Amino acid sequence: MKVIKRITDYDFNIEPVPFNNPRIRYGSRGIIINKEGKVAILYKSKINVYKLIGGGLNKDEAPKDAFVREAREESGATISNIKCIGQIIEEKSLDNFIQYSYIYIANVVNEGIPIFTKEEITDGAKLIWALPNDAYQLILNSNEQLKASENDGPLSLYHSRFIVKRDAEILNYYINKIQK
Repeated sequence: MKVIKRITDYDFNIEPVPFNNPRIRYGSRGIIINKEGKVAILYKSKINVYKLIGGGLNKDEAPKDAFVREAREESGATISNIKCIGQIIEEKSLDNFIQYSYIYIANVVNEGIPIFTKEEITDGAKLIWALPNDAYQLILNSNEQLKASENDGPLSLYHSRFIVKRDAEILNYYINKIQK
């Protein structure tokens, strides 16, 4: 599978520490596009994070099934034409954590109402739709005013920087390699 980007502490001018039996997580995330050509973005207003739709895989859940579930939960949308375009690897040495995310693109068949988790509600989650270039700028620009989440502990800003970098890389790849 094509690795779109490997994100490490070096991307943030942080000297990594050695991993020691790191926690591993698998996720599915990506771009869902509505009939107007807009991309679903989850905006967490209380921590100023714009992110793409997606999350972790449940036990024994296939990556594609997880993406369909996350799209339904975070955007309320039913999706089709689901295509895996690669993977992003996040190596968060300060948290002894590595995440492998399967990256998808899909089209919205029907829009609906999101079903946010308690943590998403606490962070002020709301769904917005933006053209790909605008979504890219929203995600990229959120990095300058990130706030800590009460759901994420002392490394909250560290984690948010990885989220912003990851999702900006996904959109950049989509805009420059897929959409063209």
